[in-house]
Amino acid sequence: MFVVQVRQRARGRVGTMLSLWSVVMAVVLFLGETHWGSRGAVELTGVVATALLGAYLGWRRSLGAVLVAPVVSWLAAWLPLWVAAMIHDGLVRGLFVGLFLVTIGWIGIAVSEVVWLGLVALVVRALHGRGRDPDVVVIGPNRS
Repeated sequence: MFVVQVRQRARGRVGTMLSLWSVVMAVVLFLGETHWGSRGAVELTGVVATALLGAYLGWRRSLGAVLVAPVVSWLAAWLPLWVAAMIHDGLVRGLFVGLFLVTIGWIGIAVSEVVWLGLVALVVRALHGRGRDPDVVVIGPNRS
């Protein structure tokens, strides 16, 4: 008899941290688009928040969430980014600029998020080690 047991390797859920990060990134993108506050401080906040999420995902062994994170971020920042474009560029022009930002411009934002999150997550996972779980579990025919 041959038995293969597949189980989840990730440790815990990351949805809460992903949601929190997406709200922080929505605020960062809003402040960056409306030019409120220091540009360097706003960008540094986004970079640090993304690095912290990447470290968390690497520690929790949830590297698949790196690909989902930009979608969650887009869902949280879609409306605020459009409103920010209307505040900065005016109502009519802001509608079109916002449409560009939330569609075409988001591709660039998503790629940069995936690259930075993935890089930090991979480094943290490599430094954290393999954990206690073995790669293969063999259960003999006489064991339950």
